[in-house]
Amino acid sequence: MNKLPLAKRVQIISMLCEGSSMRSISRVADVSINTVSKLLVDAGKACATFHDEHVRGVKARRVQVDEIWSFTYAKQKNVATAKAAPEEAGDTWTWTAIDAESKLIVSWLVGGRDSEYAMAFMDDLAGRLANRVQLTSDGHKAYLEAVEGAFGGDVDYAMLVKMYGAAPESARGRYSPAECIGARKERIEGSPDPKHVSTSYAERQNLTMRMQMRRFTRLTNGFSKKFENHMHMVAIYTVWYNFVKLHRAHKVTPAMAAGVSDRLMSMEDMAVMIDEAAPKPGKRGPYKTDKKAG
Repeated sequence: MNKLPLAKRVQIISMLCEGSSMRSISRVADVSINTVSKLLVDAGKACATFHDEHVRGVKARRVQVDEIWSFTYAKQKNVATAKAAPEEAGDTWTWTAIDAESKLIVSWLVGGRDSEYAMAFMDDLAGRLANRVQLTSDGHKAYLEAVEGAFGGDVDYAMLVKMYGAAPESARGRYSPAECIGARKERIEGSPDPKHVSTSYAERQNLTMRMQMRRFTRLTNGFSKKFENHMHMVAIYTVWYNFVKLHRAHKVTPAMAAGVSDRLMSMEDMAVMIDEAAPKPGKRGPYKTDKKAG
C-alpha cells in the first residue's frame, strides 16, 4: 500500500487546521479527495484519543462554557426537502469548555443542544478537572440540571444571561443579528466571584474556531456533508489549538500554560502521532481458492 511522504501529510493536516476546504487541499497538495478524506478520518480519531488521554487533571480556577452553531448536510429548516438527507443532517452544535487563564480547551462535544448532550458534556468536563472551579455559562437552561448532576455542590456556578432586542434599523437585513441590550449575572451554586462571571473567552475561542475551520464559516459551500467528518475536524482543531498553536499572550501553547504538557508540539509530531495510532496492516496469507488443482 502506498503511503504519502511525511512532508505531504504535514501539508494536508496544516491546511486543514488553517481553514482550507478539502477540495482546495486536494488541488494544492496534488492528491485525490479520497486521500484527504482518509487522512481527515485517521487524524480525527488519533486526535480525539490524544485529547482524551492527555487533557486530564487540569488545575483550573475559572472555566467558561459555550456552544457554537453549524450544520451538517443542510440547515435544519431545509432538511425535510433535502435530497437523500442522512439521519444526522441539520443543526450541529459544538460545546466547548475553556480555562479562562491558560485558554486551554478542556472539553468539547459535537451533537445536539438538548439536555442529554448538556449532561454528557458536563460529565466529561467534571472528569477532567482536578479541583473545584468557578464555572460560567450562558442562560441555556439545559446547563442547570447538567451542572448539578456532574458537580453536585462542588462548584461555584453562575449564569450570564444576555438580553436581546431587535436589530438596529441601520443594520437590518436577512442575516442581521439581534442587538444585545444588556446582561445579568445569576448565581446558581456556591460562591462565584461576580467580577469573573463572564463567557468572553469562550466566545472568543468560538470565533477562532469559526475562522479556522471552513466547516463553520457562514454562507459557504464548505459545510460538513457528514457528521463524522465534522467531529473529526473538531478533534484535529482541538489538538492543534491546545498543543501546537502558540498563544500570543502566553508565548507558549495553552497545554503548556495549563501544565498538561511540557513541550511544544509541531505539525510533524501530529503526523507521527497519527501514524502510530493507525491500525497496522496484517500479514498477507497464501491465496486461497475453492477450485481444485487439476
